Amino acid sequence: MEKQKNIPQLRFPEFEGEWDKKMINDTCTIVGGGTPESGKDEFWNGNIQWFTPTEIKMNYVSKSERTITELGLKKSSARLLPKGTILLTSRATIGEVAIALNECTTNQGFQSLIVNKSFNSIFIFNWIKNNRNLFIRRANGSTFLEISKSEIGTIPIYAPTLPEQQKIASFFTAIDQKISQLKRKKTLLEQYKKGVMQKIFSQEIRFRDENGQEFPKWEKKKLGEVYSFRGNNSFSRENLNYEKGKVKNIHYGDIHTKFNTLFDITKEVIPFINEDLQIGRISAENYCKKGDLVFADASEDLTDVGKSIELVNLNNEKILSGLHTILARPDLSKMAIGFGGYLMKSIDVRKQIMKEAQGSKVSSISAAKLSGVLLNIPVPKEQTKIAYFLSAIDNKITHTQTQI
Repeated sequence: MEKQKNIPQLRFPEFEGEWDKKMINDTCTIVGGGTPESGKDEFWNGNIQWFTPTEIKMNYVSKSERTITELGLKKSSARLLPKGTILLTSRATIGEVAIALNECTTNQGFQSLIVNKSFNSIFIFNWIKNNRNLFIRRANGSTFLEISKSEIGTIPIYAPTLPEQQKIASFFTAIDQKISQLKRKKTLLEQYKKGVMQKIFSQEIRFRDENGQEFPKWEKKKLGEVYSFRGNNSFSRENLNYEKGKVKNIHYGDIHTKFNTLFDITKEVIPFINEDLQIGRISAENYCKKGDLVFADASEDLTDVGKSIELVNLNNEKILSGLHTILARPDLSKMAIGFGGYLMKSIDVRKQIMKEAQGSKVSSISAAKLSGVLLNIPVPKEQTKIAYFLSAIDNKITHTQTQI
């Protein structure tokens, strides 16, 4: 039987030959962590960064939540780790990694890797990230899982020559930088949207008509004056499927977790109602229509109770509003398509909904309570301009997330 060669399927063209099989011990020095005695003020709040596993959330770390002093380092089993060390979580959560951008120390939840000069730390780092399961398999423990220094050291790793490692590392670094830039862009867009929504719904920002004239003043109306309520169903997840059916169903859990403010069925994944269920008695008026709001009437988190979506494109499909939802239909002479979804996200409306919510462990709101929520509403033409403006920002956020 021919021996399998250690040659990657995807490779930079200037390199050839097999990758060498090594052990982690061949590539680095493995160093554990330590914790200075608590209650000793002279050991804490110094100039040395001291990381715990919960802080390993990014590829690179520079500033820890707590710091220790030189004396704290000396009087504990912690070791000062040089810049570029790979911090590897080895207790409870196994195999999470980050590269230290500065000198630092860690607690006992780590076995950190100081990479030898004949190997590239970013190459080793990315190899560990993509082979985390090897570390998890070697972990042991009853109360919590832990992998020892000796077990880590004997894990096999396949590595090319240093120049090829450096080329691969540069490639991954470029990708990381691009992802970081896109994440930063998405964060800024989300912050911008939040700020501009606050100014729009407080009327600090106003739009003008096609002649450059101001629109009329906004009017205060109760939600029940511009929306009427329709019936929902009580089908649970067990009554739904994602494969086949004639009627789709909006589940309250999906409103909480994944649906966009402006719901376009061509861009969302929504389940069918199982075909063996009897839905023939459901009135045509209770089927969702374009412009409808669908509220999730309950949540364990008060800030999410009454969270809603507006249905802006149903693509001629049949949809019902499901378990723990409230279906509200707009008076289209007073409400422009696309505006209501954003209005329900405004700070003033959200505060009113949370104030009206009832319950201790689970907060809920009724259609009757929603009816009394006071809305500040511009004329439909200004509503349309607001909806277009905010949806354009949402489209940029979605596009950036797709790039990420």
